[in-house]
Amino acid sequence: MEQLWTNARIATMADDGLGLIDDGVVAAKDGRIVYAGPAGGAPAMAGTVQDCGGRLITPGLIDCHTHLVHGANRANEWAMRLAGASYEEIARAGGGIVSTMRATRGASEADLVASALPRLDALIAEGVTTIEIKSGYGLSTDDELKMLRAARALAGHRKIRVEPTFLGAHALPPEYKDDSDAYIDLVVGEMIPAAAPLATAVDAFCEGIGFSPAQCERVFAAAKAHGLKIKLHAEQLSALSGSALAARHGALSADHLEHATEDDVRAMAEAGTVAVLLPGAYYFMRETKLPPIDAMRRHGTRIALATDNNPGTSPTTSLLLMLNMAATLFRLTVVEALRGVTVNAAAALGLGAEIGTLENGKACDLAIWDVGDPAELVYRIGFNPLHQRIKDGQ
Repeated sequence: MEQLWTNARIATMADDGLGLIDDGVVAAKDGRIVYAGPAGGAPAMAGTVQDCGGRLITPGLIDCHTHLVHGANRANEWAMRLAGASYEEIARAGGGIVSTMRATRGASEADLVASALPRLDALIAEGVTTIEIKSGYGLSTDDELKMLRAARALAGHRKIRVEPTFLGAHALPPEYKDDSDAYIDLVVGEMIPAAAPLATAVDAFCEGIGFSPAQCERVFAAAKAHGLKIKLHAEQLSALSGSALAARHGALSADHLEHATEDDVRAMAEAGTVAVLLPGAYYFMRETKLPPIDAMRRHGTRIALATDNNPGTSPTTSLLLMLNMAATLFRLTVVEALRGVTVNAAAALGLGAEIGTLENGKACDLAIWDVGDPAELVYRIGFNPLHQRIKDGQ
């Protein structure tokens, strides 16, 4: 099937900026882009033609860090934080991730799919065509696998690419509360081998209330042994140099990074590890320490953005809102923000050859917007100008 989208302003993301082409055409055949460029060079094709009326076309948006599948919510803990309790105090008292664990263990796979679909639909409605979904709320082999199956099942209910990530090393379940090393033994010896057919990557939470760098390194070794890519939650609450550790192991990304140092950022740049910033969690937790954006710019560390959708610290389903938050809170430019949810987000998932830019051979994943200026996508709050979303040419 041949298709053309004409009379459009195109942001290809194929150079170091937005790759803007004012009188542009995107052509696709069988769901793959065969041309994205000026109208004068467009190929003659016999398929359907859609006049975009001067609208902006970007690559389909990519949410490269979410915890979309989970049981229940944690609105009550939010109320506790409003009354003065800290995230760490709530976690140590049996709340936080462990409270979501209990709800997730009690839910069936069908329950998890049903509860995740409204959240997924909200992201799809804003032009998201690819989403990463982590496990990490089961914290037992069977329940972690249940989460991964639910994540994969979502792609059967909606036209979207789902990248499932195994996050067994997210928190200590109560049955291992006094022996984190024994739980890591379970993660590396049983969970990762069982999860390997379902997941594309492995993640861990490297924090004082999570797991030590040495424990995370064991997780990395097991992931590599089973052919899985590596990601890491790092430097969110403290400086443990987890991001530099991730970089040394060739991780796709290190995520959060409020407490990352210049050395961490340099190591990530040299390794090609993407810095995934999560402004929703920063805002929701009332953080005050900014990620080292200037150091990332100096060293050329690629920056991606994501919702971090989760029930405890970032209950948002708006990637467009993250664009504005990243600009307002972190001072990212329009170019940095938009590249953060397209080309750099693709790199954070190891999918740079497949999605994230409008280039020949890539999947025809498009977001067509009722705006002409890309800055409007970053500037507005609570505004969804999506005109049409195209996934694999459909």
